[in-house]
Amino acid sequence: MRRRAFIAALGATAAMWPLAARAQQAALPVIGFPNPASPVELAHRVAAFRNGLGELGFVEGRNVIIEYRWAHGRYDQLPALANDLVQRGIAAIAATGGIAPARAARSATSNIPIVFTTGSDPVEAGLVTSLNRPGGNVTGAGLMSANLVAKRIELLRELLPAAASLAILANASNPSARFEIDEAQAAAPQLGLKVSVERTGSVDDFARAFASIAQQRADALLVATDPFFESAQDRLVALAAQHAIPTIYALREYAVAGGLMSYGASITDLYRQAGVYVGRILKGEKAADLPVTQPSKFEFAVNMKTAKTLRLELPASILLRADELIE
Repeated sequence: MRRRAFIAALGATAAMWPLAARAQQAALPVIGFPNPASPVELAHRVAAFRNGLGELGFVEGRNVIIEYRWAHGRYDQLPALANDLVQRGIAAIAATGGIAPARAARSATSNIPIVFTTGSDPVEAGLVTSLNRPGGNVTGAGLMSANLVAKRIELLRELLPAAASLAILANASNPSARFEIDEAQAAAPQLGLKVSVERTGSVDDFARAFASIAQQRADALLVATDPFFESAQDRLVALAAQHAIPTIYALREYAVAGGLMSYGASITDLYRQAGVYVGRILKGEKAADLPVTQPSKFEFAVNMKTAKTLRLELPASILLRADELIE
């Protein structure tokens, strides 16, 4: 082969490499990942989701592609994000972050498998027909956080036996908040606590919400489970400290960040389990045949430094029951 012809052939081959690479990438299964929060704050949960996929042999960028869609706290954007993913011909949707993204995904498709993560009861929310036999194209992993609200209130009452009022901070845009509010309003009066609800929808509104809670002279605060709240946990913890309000949260991450107490299941494991389920679906299993997972272990964490700052005397029952005492 003449030198000029060889160079031309080599150039043609090189030009085909990107096309071949794109064709190979296009052949990989694509997972849609809509979430109401932001990517930076939820990086460790995304890593847990990838770990779950890895247990089934799927590695992002190698044999699977993940298309992320973040709402940055704007729940009204979730339907458009879900529709966009469905139009891209994805293989499965990991609708993480509560009922809202799962509902948006289910409204967008009745064929593509959907795996949710939520703290609310998915049957009561209308996502599945039952936990053991979900039916349809939807299944997932649940924290059952709303069902644990009564337990969190009991822990607050144990810590603050003289308390008379409890405030609940909820995201006005999150439909899951209703379930936790209902649980709290049913449980708190039985413990002699008057309940008030403060709804907020943006970081800019947090200061006003806490000022209102302080003005009402609430003796304690329960922060509802919410992905957007979780992405702003440092701000919420700081405001609780600023107003000296004893506060309990659903997730350990809050207590690690300086929150007084937390009680709930591991949300990191929740995302890992969602990754496992998506992996099983990519291997051929059907969402309808995968029972909704429920947590078997719950974590009770107490931040000792915060308790001292609030001048709270922790009873022995709290100290003995805590799974983790954070110094």
